[in-house]
Amino acid sequence: MAHKITDDCIACGACISECPVEAIAEGDIYVIDADTCTDCTACTSVCPNDAIVEG
Repeated sequence: MAHKITDDCIACGACISECPVEAIAEGDIYVIDADTCTDCTACTSVCPNDAIVEG
């Protein structure tokens, strides 16, 4: 199951460089493309606000 980014996101950018398949896009809060996400969980460990959860 792909991950998603909650409203707790502060758009710090830490997750973008960790995603091996470039599934994360910038915005007011960041967004994970569910079709691209491989559920590797690399992004979850670097999020300072625990804003990335299983979708």
